[in-house]
Parts: sequence; C-alpha cells; structure tokens
Amino acid sequence: MDDTEPSDGSGPSPAGPEPDPSPGGVEVSDALGDIVDADTGEGELERTIGLVGGLAIGIGTMIGAGIFVFPGLAAENAGPAAALSFAIGAVVALLVALPTSELATAMPRSGGGYFFISRGLGTGPGAIVGLGLWLGLVFAAAFYLVGLGSYAGQVFLEAGIALPVNPAVPLGVAFGIGLTVLSLFGTENTASLQNGIVIVLLVILTLFLSYGSLDALGVFGSESVPERFFPPGGALPVLQTAALVFTSYLGFAQVATVAGDIKEPSRNLPLAMVGSVIVVGVFYVVTIFVATSAFGSARLGEFGETAMVEVAREFAGFPGALAIVIAGLLATFSSANASILSASRAVYAVSRDGLIPEAASRLNLKYGTPHVALGLAGGPIVVLSATGQVELLAEVASFLHLVMYGLICVALIQLRRERPDWYTPTFRCPAGFAVAGVGGLASFALIAFMQPASIAIGFVVMALSYAWYRYYATGVDLKGEF
Repeated sequence: MDDTEPSDGSGPSPAGPEPDPSPGGVEVSDALGDIVDADTGEGELERTIGLVGGLAIGIGTMIGAGIFVFPGLAAENAGPAAALSFAIGAVVALLVALPTSELATAMPRSGGGYFFISRGLGTGPGAIVGLGLWLGLVFAAAFYLVGLGSYAGQVFLEAGIALPVNPAVPLGVAFGIGLTVLSLFGTENTASLQNGIVIVLLVILTLFLSYGSLDALGVFGSESVPERFFPPGGALPVLQTAALVFTSYLGFAQVATVAGDIKEPSRNLPLAMVGSVIVVGVFYVVTIFVATSAFGSARLGEFGETAMVEVAREFAGFPGALAIVIAGLLATFSSANASILSASRAVYAVSRDGLIPEAASRLNLKYGTPHVALGLAGGPIVVLSATGQVELLAEVASFLHLVMYGLICVALIQLRRERPDWYTPTFRCPAGFAVAGVGGLASFALIAFMQPASIAIGFVVMALSYAWYRYYATGVDLKGEF
C-alpha cells in the first residue's frame, strides 16, 4: 500500500499545475492528483505501456473468440442477424467503456474495475468484484490457452503432419508457462510481443475481410448476399446471441486493469478502451457479413468453431485456410497473453488493499513486476489448462465481468453525486448519468440471457468472495482511499 498521504492543506503544496475546480465548484489541491498519477514510489509499478500497447491489450484480448470461434455458432442461432448481435454487444461495451474511462483517469491504478468500485461503492462490493475478477481472468486465460493449443495443432494438420495425440492441452500448458515466465521479466516485454502479434493479426484479417466483402458484393464473381436477415424467432434469438458473444468484448476492461502500467493515463486510457471496442466491433460485424455470404447460416453452423477456416478455404483454397489458422493461433495467443498480465494485476491490487495476504503485492526489485501475483495468476491458469475442461468456467468469467461492468456504472453515478474532493478525472464521460445508467442496466440485462448453470456458478463465486471478505478483511474500509 502506498504510504503517501494527501495533503491536508497545513503544509506547502507539491509543485504542479494549478488546481482544477471540482464539479461542485470546490477547488482541490493538486497533491492527490500527483499521488494518483505518479505511481513512482517504492512498491509501485513502472509505467511502460503506451497507447499502442494499451490498444494492443484491448484488441488482442477481444479479437480472438469473436472471429475465430463464434461465427458458426452465432449464425446458427441468429442467421445473418448475428451481425446485429455483435453490434449490440459493441454498443453495450461502449456504454461501459466511457464511464470506465472517466474513472480510470481519476484513479489510474492497477486493478481497474475493482479499484473503481471499492473506492466508489465500498470494500464489500469491491471485494466481490476484485476476487471475482481474479478468478474470472484465470478461467478465461485457461480457456484461451486450450484454444491456443487447438489452433497450434491445427497448423500441423493443415500442413499434412499427423500427430499421435491431441496437442491442445500439452501445448496450452506449455504456452501458459512460457507467457507467465515472460511476464516476470517486465511488462515492456509482454507489451512489445502483444503489439507485434496484434499488428500481424489485423493485417491478415483486413486482407481476408476486404476480399470477402468484395466477393459478397459481386465484385469477384457472382453476388452472394445472405438469406433473410432476421431468423424465424425474431428479436429473441438476436438478443440471446448477443449475450453469448458478449464474451468477445471483455478486453477493454483489461486495459483499465493494467492502468498502473500505462504511460500518460489521462490521455491513453480513454483512447485505448474506446478505440479497441470500436475497432473490434467493426471487425466482428464485417466477419459475420462475409461468413454468412460465403455459406448459408445452416451450413456455417455445421462447421462450428472452425467455420472461419472453411470460409477462407472457400475463398482462397489451402493458402487461405492456413492463413486463418495462423491468425487464429495469434489471436488466442494474444488473448492468453493479455489475460495472464491482467489477472496478475488483479491479484496485485486486492493484495495491496489487504483483501488477501500482503505478500502477493511484492515486486521484483530488478524487473519491477509483481512476481508473487504472477505466480498466483499463472499457476492456477496452467493447472486449469491441463484439465482441458474450461468452457463453462469461461462463461462464468463473462458473468463476473458483466456484474463488474454494471457496478462500474453505478460507481460513476455515485461519485458524481457525492462529488468528493479527490475525484478530479481528466476525461469526462459525455452525458455521464444517462450513459452510465443505460450501460449498467444493459450489462445486468444481458445476464438474463445466459445459461442457468453459468449464472448459478457466478453467484456462488460472488458469495464465496464476500464470505472471504467477511472472514479476512471486514475491518478494511477503502471507500475514497488512495
């Protein structure tokens, strides 16, 4: 925990810009702003991730399952209107990303949604979100690693190399160990790797989707416009599919989770969060259009999670299929990479606040990374990857994120009503009360369209998180504390 205290006005103020008036017209000392923004004291993380790195974390996490797993399943449920399902998910994510951006510039610390909720709503809700976010990211990362292993094995199959066993689990475990070790040696290594992967991935997808769009519009060969847009069930399948694919939009909040590593957070955090949602949302909508144009929805559904490989094969034969397999490999790799980093920062944040033992927030003095937190994140991730049975737990991760998103919006409303002196964000969410209110309601409403088992397990995780808080940290009061 940072032992620096805000100035009480009895001594000289630190050097800095002129104080900004709060929304209520009260002038606030810049001392707290310096403390919140600096993160340079003993025990703090080093800020090494710029705007490109922040965008890479958000895009790299979100662009995996949405493009390489969901198109077949989504088209089977909602037909071409699955594109609308992805658009609905993007709108909900934007409604949450804008309030999150305001909170992040007021509190640019590791922990993201947990930090905002614990300071805005209190320690109890914060503990539920913080511990739930840690577990949610652990399960999500394990899911990505198994997918990474599957795509790695598919590369061998496309190259005509037969393997004696299914490589998904052993390769996933190996990648999990490797990425955790890489993160120990500094976030600049992780961010540089993430940047390179995302750039290559976006180039492949842009070329593929550009060709596919031109083909669908009849520029190449005959026009192949999809069948009737809405499915027979009308709007209900579209909303159910929106709840299913919303897991594709979890990455923007991971940018806030590593806010303590972001350089120039007042500028880069909002741009990275909002920008990543917009970029990925456009890619998702175009992907469904291209996929349902290449094949009918029913046939696309038959291909399941390998649907995009078959779409690429239809357009460009074996080279196209191999390119999409490689892109899927990169996408799942980047998702796992970002999730491991974010999970460790969630552990780091709750440990600094005393919700779990303080040892978890210790930093490696040579590399400036939370090595204990990385172990508490990477260890369980590797173990869960070894089981190969993490699909349901990945859905629970989506549930826990939606709860966090809804509470983030509630925290913004609460802080704007209370107007505490320390709350001086450098970015203001436009129409903040309305956007946060609609964003919170939309987040909670999507939960109603999830599978009952996922909802039940999610509530169990929340209950256990609260029970741990009552047992271990009942006396901790974090509201308004920095």
